[in-house]
Amino acid sequence: MIAFFETMKTRARQAQQYRTTVSELKRLSIHDALDLDIYHGDIPEIARKAVYGS
Repeated sequence: MIAFFETMKTRARQAQQYRTTVSELKRLSIHDALDLDIYHGDIPEIARKAVYGS
């Protein structure tokens, strides 16, 4: 039962990290984002890979 709660805590923490990463990437100026080769439509995938892995 403890493993279940640990898994849920980990998933909640990852979900928060994902939302934070998306938010931070969306705050980049268009110039900064393009300098980093980040396109607006790619932000969710970039955040997912950063938090959850490939």
